[in-house]
Amino acid sequence: MTVPAADPGMLNPVTLFMTADWVVKIVMIGLAGASIWSWAIIIDKAFRFTALNSQADTFEKALSSGRSLEDIASQAGPNPAHALPRMLVVALADWRETRARGTLTEQQGNLLISRIDRSLDSIIAREGIRIEHGLGVLSVVATASPFIGLFGTVWGIMNAFGRIASAGNTNLTTVAPAISEALFATAIGLAAAIPAYIAYNKFSIDAGKFSGRLESFADDLQAAVARRLGAPTAPVAPPPPPPSDFAIRRAD
Repeated sequence: MTVPAADPGMLNPVTLFMTADWVVKIVMIGLAGASIWSWAIIIDKAFRFTALNSQADTFEKALSSGRSLEDIASQAGPNPAHALPRMLVVALADWRETRARGTLTEQQGNLLISRIDRSLDSIIAREGIRIEHGLGVLSVVATASPFIGLFGTVWGIMNAFGRIASAGNTNLTTVAPAISEALFATAIGLAAAIPAYIAYNKFSIDAGKFSGRLESFADDLQAAVARRLGAPTAPVAPPPPPPSDFAIRRAD
């Protein structure tokens, strides 16, 4: 028996979309929109992380050049856009404000370090939220797209069985269009999910590394302030309690 040749136009994505059932069309349009959205986020994050790390490298080179912290902060301006110089500006502003009140006691120095710590933690938290913005979309696209595409596949196969029942035969030309539409929906779902999954994992790692970079700089800033105050960087252990009267009587 001779099997009819497949129509080459059947594999054309435009033809597959135009001949698809309206439910499969909605699935295809939704997956295509999710893919475009995720690619916009991927491109934005790629440029953003490249710029952030490049600016951080430049700032750290300035720190290692031997220049004073005040000089670097003055060059950065009163409200830097990057988190690292902004942390330096905030720490030095608290330092100058406290020093302007006169000689610092040990308690005032500890309060200053605590205040700087809270300010730096706030900057790190806000920066973490900013750089992770959009990663949730990539996560949703990566996890949901294959299942949405599978729904389109199941619906297309249901249509294929419907055509078999209405035609009364199992000829390949009867069911091939519906099966092709179903598999095309699955392909679009995978095309949307795979890049989103890879990008989500990469940018999550990049965000964690950048947050760790900010936390390390915050520790260095607090240590620098502690050295200026002449205070230890670690809390001093409290003195041991005096012996009780019972212990003194036993010693006698």
